[in-house]
Amino acid sequence: MTLLTRGILIQCRASSLWGFQQQKSWSKIYLMNIEGRGRVKLMWLATGLTLISGHRFVLLLPRQRMEKADSSRRSSRNQPNPLPVLAILAKDVGELATNEKQVFSPILKLWHPFAAGVAVATLHACYGNELKQFVLGITELTPDAVQVLRAADKLEKDLVQIAVEDSVDSDDGGKAIIREMPPFEAEAAIANLVKVWIKTRVDRLKEWVDRNLQQEVWNPQANQEGYAPSAVEVLRMVDETLDAYFQLPIPMHPALLPDLMVGLDRCLQCTVGTKFQGVWKKKDKAVNSQRRNSQVATMNGDNSFGIPQLCVRINTLHRIRSDFESVEKRIIIHLRNSESAQAEDFSNGLGKKFELAPAACLEGVQQISEAVAYKIIFHDLSHVLWDGLYVGEPSSSRIEPFLLVLEQVLTVVSDTVHERVRTRVIADVMKASFDGFLLVLLAGGPSRAFARQDSQIIEDDFKSLKDLFWANGDGLPTDLINKFSNTAREVLPLFRTETESLIERFRRLTLETYGSSAKSRLPLPPTSGQWSPTEPNTLLRVLCYRNDEAASKFLKKAYNLPKKL
Repeated sequence: MTLLTRGILIQCRASSLWGFQQQKSWSKIYLMNIEGRGRVKLMWLATGLTLISGHRFVLLLPRQRMEKADSSRRSSRNQPNPLPVLAILAKDVGELATNEKQVFSPILKLWHPFAAGVAVATLHACYGNELKQFVLGITELTPDAVQVLRAADKLEKDLVQIAVEDSVDSDDGGKAIIREMPPFEAEAAIANLVKVWIKTRVDRLKEWVDRNLQQEVWNPQANQEGYAPSAVEVLRMVDETLDAYFQLPIPMHPALLPDLMVGLDRCLQCTVGTKFQGVWKKKDKAVNSQRRNSQVATMNGDNSFGIPQLCVRINTLHRIRSDFESVEKRIIIHLRNSESAQAEDFSNGLGKKFELAPAACLEGVQQISEAVAYKIIFHDLSHVLWDGLYVGEPSSSRIEPFLLVLEQVLTVVSDTVHERVRTRVIADVMKASFDGFLLVLLAGGPSRAFARQDSQIIEDDFKSLKDLFWANGDGLPTDLINKFSNTAREVLPLFRTETESLIERFRRLTLETYGSSAKSRLPLPPTSGQWSPTEPNTLLRVLCYRNDEAASKFLKKAYNLPKKL
């Protein structure tokens, strides 16, 4: 016969025996008691069974239970947060299982030792069928989905607890019944939905950051705070994403927090890395197209990659990096307010800290700072350094013009870059200027030559260069200046060393380097990239720029070099 009702169905067959007979599957229960007029009376799950025919039964949640669930759902629609029907049903099934355990199972134990276990296993299967269909239809994290899955998880734990308690005296400790209760995996379903939510949020953040950085104006006059407004917006969106995550009605905030942190961390790392790699490519094109009058372009707002603009980029990265600690502190506060947080969630920083993004910001600051320094010295000021210093007669082409323009640039840098990274940027400019000074002396080309008496001019000029960065004690620390000037301090004495002594030292070092093969003919030492008074190539360069007869004769004899290149 056909039963027109709402319910969750499991079929059972009747036997000719009174009581329970355990079969291979706990979902098949045999029960029958014939009363007058051939009617079948059910004792097991008395509140939950409906008779279908004399020898075939359909087990279902009673009609009144389903009607109660529907009524509860309809009445809850007028509430601020109406409950979905499967959440109401889970509560009702739990109440039904408790009633079965307390009222009917003690009686039914006369015929079956684990009556309550069999009952809850059947209820578990009934609700599980409906839940499975519900989960298959979920595509995103919604309040209804979370409510249903959390209700299902609680129901399953309650049903399993009843089954375990009822089977505690069995030979297998209730394992047979538990095997008949395949997990709902409600927590896994919630976790998967949360991961989809995380990916959507992270992708949205990345798209927003990419779009706004492309439109960003890096001009310090347009950014009174000294950094790009997009930095504040990025940090605000990270905060909003974290706030939204901890407002999700889920029971596993600490467990899934590492997934969110990794997503945000990689998003910010990728954004910082790719955007500033793009800066260098564009900057290189700008360098090739502007070779003269670059100081003006560097200081005005027309050059997208001028010194002030690059300083704003440094400030922006510094601001983002410095705010990570504040974000991490807010995460700890969120965790303390989380219902599922445990003590071990606060014992270490794993999963609660940014790792890749801060490192990328630090690396970006370092790279841009070095780029700013070498752009200033070797590009923007090349007309006074490379094209002017010691060209022709050293005494009439000294370092003062270079220092005058460099001081102006340093003022712009100091006024633009954030005080927390100012020392780094100025120190990089100092290092670049020392490198440029040595490059003029050791690789300045045929327009330069130095006699021994010029060594005092060179040393005085280098002291003036150092004094510019010391600024009478208001500039860089003395130990930092000494650290970066160490190579020049070691090399400069070579310019006052007698030519014969330089030649002898060069021969000795070359023989030590190349062995007996250098006795017949001195090899030409390669450029090592590291200037040093004990490095043959450095000594040879000093001899090449030595303006005296002894040096010219030696170079002619050893390498057939002309007196004038």
